[in-house]
Amino acid sequence: MTESLLAALMTVVQPYNIAVMFFGTLIGILVGAMPGLSSVMGLSIMMPLTLSMEGNSGVLMLLGIFCGAIYGGSITAILIKTPGTANSAATCLDGYPMATKLGQPGRALSISTMASTFGGLFSAVMLLWTAPMLSKIALKFGAAEYFALAVFGLSMVTSISGKSVVKGLIGAVLGLIMATIGMNSLTGTPRFTFGSVYLTGGIAMIPTLIALYAFSQGLNNIEGGGTSSLHSKAKLERVLPTWADTKLTFPTMLRSSIIGTIIGAIPGTGGDIASWVGYNEAKRWSKHPEKFGEGAPEGIAAPESANNAISGGALIPLLTLGIPGDAGTAVMLSALMMQGVVPGPMLFTEQTGTVYTIIVGLFFANLWMCLLGYSAIRGFAKIGNVSNTYLTPIVFVFCVVGTYALNNNILDIFMMMIFGVVAYVLIKCDFPMPPIILGLILGSLAEKNLQRALVISDGNISVFFTRPISLVLIVISVISLLWPVISPVIKKRRANQAK
Repeated sequence: MTESLLAALMTVVQPYNIAVMFFGTLIGILVGAMPGLSSVMGLSIMMPLTLSMEGNSGVLMLLGIFCGAIYGGSITAILIKTPGTANSAATCLDGYPMATKLGQPGRALSISTMASTFGGLFSAVMLLWTAPMLSKIALKFGAAEYFALAVFGLSMVTSISGKSVVKGLIGAVLGLIMATIGMNSLTGTPRFTFGSVYLTGGIAMIPTLIALYAFSQGLNNIEGGGTSSLHSKAKLERVLPTWADTKLTFPTMLRSSIIGTIIGAIPGTGGDIASWVGYNEAKRWSKHPEKFGEGAPEGIAAPESANNAISGGALIPLLTLGIPGDAGTAVMLSALMMQGVVPGPMLFTEQTGTVYTIIVGLFFANLWMCLLGYSAIRGFAKIGNVSNTYLTPIVFVFCVVGTYALNNNILDIFMMMIFGVVAYVLIKCDFPMPPIILGLILGSLAEKNLQRALVISDGNISVFFTRPISLVLIVISVISLLWPVISPVIKKRRANQAK
């Protein structure tokens, strides 16, 4: 193993490969920061170029794009409340308030960069040491386990609903209703399409995400009027995170990185689920959960370390089983197979050099992401100092371009605008947006796996309680759902014991 690692290191540190990874990471950050684009789109666009590269250079470039795009989404999420990717939607909750209400955009970006790097490097270590073990756990996930995982995700609604749990639950139901629009994945029956061919494919995630977070924010800026900037030209006192922030967020980063790696190792999940779970657990374990949503450092560190830990976690089933962990690694799988690398159980014995080159490359991709992130923070932060007079039209342009670029379909733009107006009205009525997104993301996952589990078990609902992993997830879900009620009781008992 040591010899293979040294050989892989010598391959990765070649000047050409270093340059290729730098270029890939830079492209990834730019793609991730553009609302509507995604790591999958960046990987797909650049894959033909990588096929012309010799050796493992093309794969290393794709790793750079993959890692950079996940981090890049946090930049616009923090500065203009417009997540570049679905993975960074949870980062808006505390990143944007820290940048605007607290006037600390540089601090928010530095914490995000630190957490992203930590999560990425942690997952790379886990990929190196625990790939076979985690892949065995992933193999045990069936329809019942996926349904229980979705239920666990939905149970977090009570923690991310803000001031009103009732409105948060209503928002989650709206998201679940939206997730039912389109073709039933099991029976092929169209539902709530009203005869529209466009709606048979369901509600697209990216246009909806742009509508709820970006377009509605632009409408708010127009209503506010004036020419003020988002951050009132806040000055950056420092670029690197303080020791106090590092000490405060370290437990959160470690916990969220573990969560992200495990979720990433489960095929079919992704960084969006990991970021919400990480955020929810950070709030649950925090001594001051009331600060979340107001610019809490842990609220930035949790989703960013969780979604970046997906990078290594998703490669675990890809390399060991040949099963892509998410859409990004599905593109990686295609690229590897086109270059003669066949992922699977025999890869670690037949093509050891390639495996360790990918693992070492993941380390260097995250290091490039860290260096590029910190070196460009001052430039990124200036986005928030742009007057709303100029920034709001730019946001609208990105909304339209990003939505159209997804499928080159003009109907996506109209759908985005409609949802944007609806989101604007909901915001005015103090409805939180995260529960809606959570319901939309997890609704289809819960529904299709509920149907599959019941079909496999001949309608026996006990299948969810007789399988150990499913049972544990359901128990945790109940605790998570009741946590707002349980938590005050525990705190009160601790206070009485202290007296």
